Amino acid sequence: MSLNRREFLHVMSMAAAAGMLPGTAKAMSGGADKAALAKASDAIYNQPMKGKVRLLHITDTHAQLKPIYFREPNVNLGTGPAFGQLPHVVGHKLLKELGIEANTPLAHAFSYLDFTEASERYGKVGGFAHVKTLLDKLREQAGGRENTITMDGGDLWHGSGTALFTRGMDMVEASNLLGVDIMTGHWEFTYKAEEVLKNLNAFKGEFVAQNIRVKEDSLFGDAYREMVDANNGVGLFDEDEARAFKPYTVKVVNGERVAIVGQAFPRTANANPQSNFPDWSFGLREDALQETVDKIRAEEKVAAVVMISHNGMDVDIKMASRVSGIDAIFGGHTHDGIPKTINVKTPNGGVCYVTNAGSNGKFVGCMDLDIQNGKLQGVDYKLLPVFSNVLAADAGVDKFITDLYLRKYDENVVESRNPEMANNKDRLGKTYGEILGEELAIAEDTLYRRGNFMGTWDQIIVNSLREEHDTQIAMSAGVRWGTSVLAGEMITMERVMDETSMTYGETYKSEVTGAQMKDILEGICENLFQKDPYLQSGGDMVRLGGMDYTCEPNGKFGNRISDMRLDDGTPLEANKTYTVAGWAQVDTVGEGRLMWDVAADYLRNHKSSTKLKKVNHPKLKGVKNNPGIESYPGELA
Repeated sequence: MSLNRREFLHVMSMAAAAGMLPGTAKAMSGGADKAALAKASDAIYNQPMKGKVRLLHITDTHAQLKPIYFREPNVNLGTGPAFGQLPHVVGHKLLKELGIEANTPLAHAFSYLDFTEASERYGKVGGFAHVKTLLDKLREQAGGRENTITMDGGDLWHGSGTALFTRGMDMVEASNLLGVDIMTGHWEFTYKAEEVLKNLNAFKGEFVAQNIRVKEDSLFGDAYREMVDANNGVGLFDEDEARAFKPYTVKVVNGERVAIVGQAFPRTANANPQSNFPDWSFGLREDALQETVDKIRAEEKVAAVVMISHNGMDVDIKMASRVSGIDAIFGGHTHDGIPKTINVKTPNGGVCYVTNAGSNGKFVGCMDLDIQNGKLQGVDYKLLPVFSNVLAADAGVDKFITDLYLRKYDENVVESRNPEMANNKDRLGKTYGEILGEELAIAEDTLYRRGNFMGTWDQIIVNSLREEHDTQIAMSAGVRWGTSVLAGEMITMERVMDETSMTYGETYKSEVTGAQMKDILEGICENLFQKDPYLQSGGDMVRLGGMDYTCEPNGKFGNRISDMRLDDGTPLEANKTYTVAGWAQVDTVGEGRLMWDVAADYLRNHKSSTKLKKVNHPKLKGVKNNPGIESYPGELA
């Protein structure tokens, strides 16, 4: 859907109001014909260099190679010191905080407001061919690629059907085409370790992660060394310090030395199957980070030190306040699209500029470093939405994507940890495009996932689990990834796999008591609303189908969850047992079918009507005045 003249002028004027379009007023003056408007459409991305070095940042793209819809959250609660602080502000309050006018393309990019209508009006976002076009524009405006560094913050190799089928290699190839210079990781480690090392061998940039170590038993064993040797030494950067990967790299850009430190997701071992990475340990490793930064400052003669991080924005903000010597943090993990820096005072009295660049290829972060006499004087930062109707597709990347979808599913594809489901015989010989393009049902509701609690996509998933396993309750992990589908749009297999494809997608059926259910919910709630971000493990609240409950986010551990009831209103009893279905177990392999096949069959079976009769939004207490919640569809007390 192309922008009409009025919509285009909205793009231009609102971008200018947000400080994104220096010097573009003339392009918006009246009297322009269609050809002039088409030429001027690029004005939104007119970003002349304001410094000496340009840093470009994408993160959490979750393998979304094509343009998509993605709804920002209407619930992103901040508790304790995070109350009312970015990124925990949503909706109209967020627009006010950012100085963005409502009912504009930028309001659509950064908020959930009028999502369906605005999506239909402005079209899709992201897509690697369009991201490549924007990156190239920003490089050219900086005087050439030699004056820039392009960084990826992780969650690059996971989140789509093609990524699963190729075990992430398609995204390695795509990132090489984008020209990614440096990356760190998280969901990358949900592939097997040997696959990770194979992919990194094919990556043309550098992988950095100061906080990953090789476990002692592995370091002194033969198996790990053999795996490393088979991958040209990747996986053992420093034997004396047991470092699996390079902690940082130094780039000379436009005559200036810039150090980039890597921080992989510190709680990977808690959140993902350790069986895939038995030789590696993760963690915050704040003290080691400070030692690394001190070493860089003492020995590398750099003008700036920046960190590419997958901590999550709250953790990055705290870390910036506790570690001296880092000038800027380019963050990921929490999918927060915040178009300004959070300026944090460091222990030595300096300033660290903390950023987060959203997700799904929807944004490109652009920071210009003002370096004079070898010292950083300041930064200029923009977070640019990737409107795929405005940015032309790069021909080379577009061809790569087209060719990828022509690849055929063969016996080498591995979808599951369970050998019996590892390779789907029904898909053999079909192209990826044929598999993923299958039309399942028309969406009668706009489907989305993002937010602290329930989403409509999550409801589809838990409904399908309950139907598949004939249970009273279903649980689905509160992950943030997954694209959106507009009401009235066809749901394809590709969209289902956007929500569900992972290397441990087996489903299961079990039994829990009412007391155990409360303990489960209390534990997840503590992880989410613990006031100390260092003690959070990431993610959002588990999604539940078949039952309702009340949650008090500001309550104390053990007292946040109450009034648990089945859908028919029957209270859960502490000593009574209930049947529960779920998926994506970390420590065990479920015996049930893979989640994407379960959800796809559910949609096929209900294609005559996909209208959601109920969405299990929990009742929330004590958050009415929290700026991190707006238009909540459940009950607020």
